[in-house]
Amino acid sequence: MATQRLLDDRPADAFGADAATREFSFDARDFARVRQLIHQRAGISLHEHKHAMVYSRLARRLRETGYRSFGSYLQWLETASGDAAEREWQEFVNCLTTNLTAFFREEHHFPLLADALRERGGAGRSLRLWCNAASTGEEPYSLAMCAAETLGTGAAVRIVASDIDTQVLATAQRGVYPADARGLSPERLKRHFLRGTGANAGYIRVRPELARLIEFRTFNLVGPQWSLGEPFDIVFCRNVMIYFDAPTQRRVLERMHAVMRPGALLFVGHSENFTESRDLFQLRGKTVYQRV
Repeated sequence: MATQRLLDDRPADAFGADAATREFSFDARDFARVRQLIHQRAGISLHEHKHAMVYSRLARRLRETGYRSFGSYLQWLETASGDAAEREWQEFVNCLTTNLTAFFREEHHFPLLADALRERGGAGRSLRLWCNAASTGEEPYSLAMCAAETLGTGAAVRIVASDIDTQVLATAQRGVYPADARGLSPERLKRHFLRGTGANAGYIRVRPELARLIEFRTFNLVGPQWSLGEPFDIVFCRNVMIYFDAPTQRRVLERMHAVMRPGALLFVGHSENFTESRDLFQLRGKTVYQRV
């Protein structure tokens, strides 16, 4: 998931000594309700020690919506309906997703991706890639750069880049980053980005020919709608499943299996292991699985 929020994520005593100094009332029942709601809405399993993180992130929503306690805010969220409620649900999810990303993160995956693109993209065959948890865009743009460098800018490659967080997706669609963004070599900076001048000095923008390879969309992996078009040849779903409990992981893997071509590749995060789902995916390399 994308750029990590620099918030207090320590296992502080959310209901102890510091509770008296807090702006809003927040007790164990409130925390339990938040855990239940985010699990229902996004499949995320919040650990017990995330009290301080939840308070810090959601307190902003209370200020902006005018509620004076978590209890009243959560009660409204659970019972309200209509467009305003849906917008607030999205803000609720945005607040509680953690995002960490960089260009060419987990670098060992990209030579394997290049090999897969060469193997599957011959004779002008079109390829479809899906980048889950696209976050602020560094990962899908890395996939696009790899595709352009491997098959040429005119290759028939389409990348669907999705995330549940609408705020980070907006950043991804803009395609503007600091010029010293981590993970980009001088050669890639020159080939794939435009340098800002004047008021935009110190920033870079993704070149249009690279951006055209990517379609950004909001997507919830535990939501009811999995309408994604033609099956995918390659899927990147890295460091996403670690936020799900085992039953949710299994359900998502089953649904992912259904939208991939036979033999398609699934790239996952360094701490993720799906060997218990051998009926769906078989390990083919370091954190790379193949659809059975």
